[in-house]
Amino acid sequence: MMFFVFLATISGAAALVQQLAGHGVDPPAAMRWGLSISLLFFGLDHLRTPQRYLPMMPSIVPAPRAVVALTGLCELAGAAGLMVSLLRPAAGWALAIYFVCVFPANIKNAVHGLDVQGLPSARSYYWIRLALQPLAVWWPLYAAGVTTLPFG
Repeated sequence: MMFFVFLATISGAAALVQQLAGHGVDPPAAMRWGLSISLLFFGLDHLRTPQRYLPMMPSIVPAPRAVVALTGLCELAGAAGLMVSLLRPAAGWALAIYFVCVFPANIKNAVHGLDVQGLPSARSYYWIRLALQPLAVWWPLYAAGVTTLPFG
């Protein structure tokens, strides 16, 4: 079920980006909205159902429940920060660093698989996530106006 909510959230965010861009909203602003909505959803889910994310944690991570809560708060703060022009550059950098920091959990899921209710169990999903990780790092930087690469 969670996988379908994930797909719906990503699809909805992509549709919103497309809709906003079609109404004269510049692409970084549309990307901010899409990313913020996704981060809001997943940040709340981290806080509401931390047990879903605990199996993702590498064994080296101390206090995994606290780290799951912290990642949820980071996602919520990043979502809010992207929407406030004064905080936007800092939020962009913080989210880029955040996406680098969660990379070990994504590696663990790809290598060892994951069997958590509501999340995909197919390893291919997690390998695709690994391949898309550079996009996840770039997206908040571009959406926050920190970089214009590769477009400017």
